[in-house]
Amino acid sequence: QVQLVESGGGLVQAGGSLRLSCAASGRTFSSYAMGWFRQAPGKEREFVGAINWSGNITYSADSVKGRFTVSRDNALNTVYLQMNSLKAEDTAVYYCAARSYVARTTREEYDYWGQGTQVTVSS
Repeated sequence: QVQLVESGGGLVQAGGSLRLSCAASGRTFSSYAMGWFRQAPGKEREFVGAINWSGNITYSADSVKGRFTVSRDNALNTVYLQMNSLKAEDTAVYYCAARSYVARTTREEYDYWGQGTQVTVSS
């Protein structure tokens, strides 16, 4: 069992940057792959990025490739989403999620979810 708490969301102008954090409870954080998803009003929750348990494999959605980066610090039980060159269409609630070891890109494959943090990009 792991509990996840996101932070770092807020209001930013287009072209700006934000870094989201997701803090995990528990002593086995390093055994979990972590994913980031987002959900805009009226839309399905979609994959943004993911990182495997050791941090040496990452995945990014095409829509954010080259702008967003997922990283983790297992010593701090924290995963990050660095978001650069933000666009209005990045506005959404961002969620982190956890599953065992291997990163996946579909939300159905994740077992644990945080409560989400709002990111609003003004154009």
